Amino acid sequence: MTLSQIEWTDCTWNPVTGCTKISPGCDNCYAERMARRLRAMGQPKYAREFEVVTHEECLADPLEWTGPHIIFVNSMSDLFHRHVPLDFIRRVFATMRAADHHIFQVLTKRPGRMAQLAPGIDWPDNVWAGVSVENQDYTFRLDHLRRVPAALRFVSFEPLIGPIVNVDLTGIDWVIVGGESGPGARPMAEEWVLALKAAADARRIPFFFKQWGGVNKKAAGRELLGRTWDAMPAGVDASGCVA
Repeated sequence: MTLSQIEWTDCTWNPVTGCTKISPGCDNCYAERMARRLRAMGQPKYAREFEVVTHEECLADPLEWTGPHIIFVNSMSDLFHRHVPLDFIRRVFATMRAADHHIFQVLTKRPGRMAQLAPGIDWPDNVWAGVSVENQDYTFRLDHLRRVPAALRFVSFEPLIGPIVNVDLTGIDWVIVGGESGPGARPMAEEWVLALKAAADARRIPFFFKQWGGVNKKAAGRELLGRTWDAMPAGVDASGCVA
């Protein structure tokens, strides 16, 4: 198990590693930087650096983890990348169904493929489906997400690199917002965050503010309007533990 410093999850599971850039939110990809570092450290899982690779040896790992845990699936990849075969995706889902003491968060920038394949996948109730949306141009990803028969759908507006107005949050159960961090981080305006918070509040959707980001994200902190915002979906308490 790899414990995570990502505020909205508990740990990560990477049966797939590697990805390719698909939109502006990928420009400063943290996973790509991390894969390069891990390869330099001699980690065999990253021998091919950021090339898309499936790892059968990792498929059963969550079955061995006592829990319950909230698990971010493929923090170092995208399960619905075109180079991940449908059969392997189904095997990932079979593990998630069998490990029903955990909650699994599947986040993608490729919801079109997720929606296309969804009818051929067995979606258990402990799997959350989410999309990343970085600016107004990519709000169409929410339309694809609404076609996915997941028990819970969420959207991560991170890295938020532009304003998003009049966003339709119909069918969305959880909203995360965060700024970009690390080298080359693009700034995020407070009014962009507040607009998304207002949209979530209007539908009584739990709102989670992850970070302001920046080159030094710890210095920038996580407070918005003088406090932190850590709301989780129903059934998960404020500490991120399964209730």
